[in-house]
Amino acid sequence: MSAIDQLITLAVLAGGQARRMDGEDKGLITVAGKPMVSHVLDRFAADAAQVQIIANRNQDQYRQLGYPVHADDLQGFQGPMAGIRTALAHCTTPYLVVLPCDVPMAPRDLVHKLFEQLQATDAEIAVACDDEREHSVILLMKANLTDSIDAFLANGDRKILLWYNQHRVTKVTFAGQAQAFANINTAEQRDQLEQLLLADKDS
Repeated sequence: MSAIDQLITLAVLAGGQARRMDGEDKGLITVAGKPMVSHVLDRFAADAAQVQIIANRNQDQYRQLGYPVHADDLQGFQGPMAGIRTALAHCTTPYLVVLPCDVPMAPRDLVHKLFEQLQATDAEIAVACDDEREHSVILLMKANLTDSIDAFLANGDRKILLWYNQHRVTKVTFAGQAQAFANINTAEQRDQLEQLLLADKDS
């Protein structure tokens, strides 16, 4: 573990309702032989001093993966902002990196690249982008922003983009890697992603 890793907690968000997947728990969908969340954990757990999973259902199954599991403090599936708020409540490192459970092909240098640009630009939040779009729930942030999130949520707001644009934000571009950020919302996308993961494993 590097000096950078010791400063970071990884939170994997698995708390959504997955409406486009007929309500199936996205993190527990088997892809290339194991739950999708396991691919994310296997890829990035070594980049953090602590790891936590934010899940609002099937917590016992998530605990079997060997990491602490926390449900949102706010009830009613209030989106990624509520998940990030919960992660911060259990974060004891200066920085928190947030990943959704359905990006098993995210670039392997993701965490370090986010951290390096955040430091270089004196930002509070570093958000991942590719050539095509911004990935607003893939970010690294300073862990002292809890009060800001509380105020935002108390105001009835939920859109993460609106929140982080209140802060010093740097956008970290992973050029030519749009496919690495592909996630799953349909059975067809699951099958496509499985082929990519199997090819990545063999490469």
